[in-house]
Amino acid sequence: MNSGKNDQEKNPALLERGQEFIEIFRKGQEFTQDLLKENERLRYRVIQLEENLKEKLKGTPSEQQGPEVEEIKSKLAVYESRLKELEEKLSQIEAENIDFAKRYVDVEEQNNNLANLYVASYQLHSTLDYKEVLQIILEIMINLIGAEIFSIYLLDKKTKTLTPAAAEGIPMSEIPTVNFGEGIIGQAVESNQDYFNEDPPESVKERLLDPLVCIPLTIKSDVIGVVALYRLLQQKTHFSPVDYELFTLLAGHAATAIFSSRLFSESKRKLSTYQGFLDLLTQ
Repeated sequence: MNSGKNDQEKNPALLERGQEFIEIFRKGQEFTQDLLKENERLRYRVIQLEENLKEKLKGTPSEQQGPEVEEIKSKLAVYESRLKELEEKLSQIEAENIDFAKRYVDVEEQNNNLANLYVASYQLHSTLDYKEVLQIILEIMINLIGAEIFSIYLLDKKTKTLTPAAAEGIPMSEIPTVNFGEGIIGQAVESNQDYFNEDPPESVKERLLDPLVCIPLTIKSDVIGVVALYRLLQQKTHFSPVDYELFTLLAGHAATAIFSSRLFSESKRKLSTYQGFLDLLTQ
């Protein structure tokens, strides 16, 4: 955890950009709410005018006597025309109000989605601890995508095998090692293409080799591993547009975070080894 804290202290500009990013969305939300409030105010004002006109139209012209009858009929026609005009405006305002409400919901959803994407991206690069990076990826899959059972494979380029490095909802011992280019998972890594299965097997055991989703973890064109998703949470019935954005984020940012953290860990081990040799030589 200390390494994440140090990274945050070394990158105040990144934190500042993140705060500006959230502030932009907050202002957009406030502006949309102000528009809705003004729309409601206008709507109620039109209703008040309509009620006032109805009050003025009470009574019948036939109760009036003398030359005032024609004048009253003329005024009545004017009021009826104005009432019709106001009713049309009211209908228009109500339609606009519904449209604004729908837009507000869309903007709110987009704001939340983009904020989630930013938070996920920032978390992935907030630490150089290898185990923490893997844990963050697991949390993104669970909390943002709604994954229940899945695993993270890493590619050993020397042996051309994919070995599970982390898993959720299933013991690591039950996840099979996969050869590069073999099976659905191996082919997804070899082709560097996302895989989405529209008709996966029923049992989780069968899905270990025929998963619901495969997302290669890629640095430019270099694949270092893959995320294999076997089952979604019960309340998650389908993928939303932001899910695909998160898959794209995982493909690049998670790969970079894993590669950097592994490189950092190896450097620390080598440095510790060298320091041990130096200590022996100086004794």
